[in-house]
Amino acid sequence: MEKVDVSVLLDEEASVPQYASLLSAGADVKACIEQDMIIEPGSSALIPTGIRMAIPAGYEIQVRPRSGLALKQQITVLNTPGTIDADYRGPVGVILINHGKEPFKVTKGMRIAQMVLSKVYQAEFISESQLTATARGTGGFGHTGTH
Repeated sequence: MEKVDVSVLLDEEASVPQYASLLSAGADVKACIEQDMIIEPGSSALIPTGIRMAIPAGYEIQVRPRSGLALKQQITVLNTPGTIDADYRGPVGVILINHGKEPFKVTKGMRIAQMVLSKVYQAEFISESQLTATARGTGGFGHTGTH
């Protein structure tokens, strides 16, 4: 597995993202908060991580939900996947939303999301007078199958 260096600057008491296993695609990121935060059902909150990063050009970090929180408490990342661009140097926060029926407590040091380093390709958008035809054509949502 190829490794790419990502420099991190940590606030006091913040943690470097860590992979839970040798072949994990996502590194766990933790809440870096002074006191517990409650996310009410149907509400969202920006959770600080205490991390700033220097992501190499040609890459992004995608912020994704943790499957255990999604399954057990219906907690997910609101803008999944969130993108951290290579030129951003500010503090990283994770927007969590509570889709459950009970309030959810975020505690200091809790694993709240995972970060995946991804290669980025930029498109060169070319204005044309028409597009090539396909069997699907202009069929929108639900037009690729019956189920």
